[in-house]
Amino acid sequence: MATDSVAQLADSLAKTQVTEGELSYKGQGRKFDNAQSVEEMVKEIQEFKGLQALRLEGNTYGVEAAQAIAKALETKSEFKYCYWSDMFTGRLRSEIPPALNSLGAALMTAGARLTVLDLSDNAFGPDGVKGIEKLLKSTACHTLQELRLNNCGMGIGGGKILAAALTECYKQSSAQGTPLGLKVFIAGRNRLENDGATALAQAFQLMGSLEEVHVPQNGINHPGVTALATAMQHNPQLRVLNLNDNTFTKKGAIAMAQALKHLRSVQVINFGDCLVRSEGAIAIAEAVTEGLPILKELNLSFGEITGVAALLVAQSVEGKATLEKLDLNGNCLGQEGCDALREVMDGLNMGDLLGSLSDDEGEPEEEEDDDDDDDDDDEDDDEEEEEDDYEEDDDVEEEDSSVNQVSSPPSVPRPPDASSFLCFPSPDKLLKLGTKRALFFEQQVDVADAGKTAEAFLKISSVYNEEDEDVKSAVLDSIDAILRKAFASPSFQGYNFVSSLLVMLGLLKSEDKVKPVRVVPGHFQALEYVVRQDYFPQDHIAVLEAFMSRRIQALESCSSARNILKTTLEQVRPEN
Repeated sequence: MATDSVAQLADSLAKTQVTEGELSYKGQGRKFDNAQSVEEMVKEIQEFKGLQALRLEGNTYGVEAAQAIAKALETKSEFKYCYWSDMFTGRLRSEIPPALNSLGAALMTAGARLTVLDLSDNAFGPDGVKGIEKLLKSTACHTLQELRLNNCGMGIGGGKILAAALTECYKQSSAQGTPLGLKVFIAGRNRLENDGATALAQAFQLMGSLEEVHVPQNGINHPGVTALATAMQHNPQLRVLNLNDNTFTKKGAIAMAQALKHLRSVQVINFGDCLVRSEGAIAIAEAVTEGLPILKELNLSFGEITGVAALLVAQSVEGKATLEKLDLNGNCLGQEGCDALREVMDGLNMGDLLGSLSDDEGEPEEEEDDDDDDDDDDEDDDEEEEEDDYEEDDDVEEEDSSVNQVSSPPSVPRPPDASSFLCFPSPDKLLKLGTKRALFFEQQVDVADAGKTAEAFLKISSVYNEEDEDVKSAVLDSIDAILRKAFASPSFQGYNFVSSLLVMLGLLKSEDKVKPVRVVPGHFQALEYVVRQDYFPQDHIAVLEAFMSRRIQALESCSSARNILKTTLEQVRPEN
């Protein structure tokens, strides 16, 4: 939960190792209101030769006190480390910007080159960001490696100001031949929301040097998550990614999964409390399977993930020799799901790496509604009526042409139409498309859209007939043409295709409330053929195999075809 995020942040914030050149007043709990109250401190700063680090955290400083300290820093050219968190407790918010301005101006005057700037837990809001804006744009921050602004209440406005300042710093430092190489960015609990996160994402993408990003509890939804995912792809040295307690949903999770495929150095992923859901978890599992060779921690806790999706996540960490912890607590597995998950992890000799499942939410209740069945029937009736209307229109055209044959030329027969088949599939329509049917489908189906590709597959395969060689051949040829083209594209999202198939077949619940199709044996018979083809990625085999093993009443009428598919999946499953 969120407490894990706080613990992770605390650990990261504690990693400060300065053994020499440090002057510390940390945690003394003192109140410094004016210049007189800091006379002793000022004297010690002035007399400290080679001062590199100053710890002011855990005390509270007024404007005059800060100005006096700043004056003493104006000669400290070797200064690098600002540990200035929690230094304005009890102060008016209006006091903070001038205090920060004074301190920042002193560092610029000194010609300091900062490595760490830590202003966490100061709750200074957007105005506080304005107080450090000049400093962040100055040469003092061209060397900045760690920026820690946790729990500062920046809000959207502060996030935008910060992003603009970092961007300007990068541009100016690049112009001087030493581009800003920020490695650690911490800004949890700042209410950045989508706009603030998106603005920062643009700065992150520009820098491309980040190794740790911590932005938990910021009210970021999928647009902001997607922007951050895009930015992370441009930071190849990223090791830690902590977005705990934001809201991914399927769109954000899929975008983040796509980003993870481009990253090889990631060691810690914290997407706990992010509502990744089952579809998102499947996408992340595929990313883990394909890459992330030195992954140490994967946190997908409290994400409304169901049993089978959790098993796929567990299977994805197989062979990850560096893994230390997999956290799937607080999801929707149920007792059987928890037992199955433990069994899988034990089978991988990783049982001790699985975190507690004590807060599991239990299996989600099946949403069965008789009205839905009636609606399905009504829709089928509507489709039949529309198809009849379509055929009647043809008859009307023929009658009209016979009546008007004296005054007008006879009508030209309507050419084969792939779109008509996809609206109302039938074996006869498929055959009438002729030998160029595969080409027609390639032109009609947008294979860049994984969802539309899955929908086309199900419609074509719905007319599959094992006993009619002509229809069978026409179905397989058409499917071959579409899927071979789709999977040949580097940008095609294969996991999204498989996920869409599972949703439409009623095997996976979707947040988009997609109504499942009426499942027929042809769906499984065609899929059994597809998984044997060289264009079908082996990474998807485990996903399909896990879902085909589920017992669902609606699929009982297709049990024979499904069992054949299950057997084939076992045979083509890649050896570990």
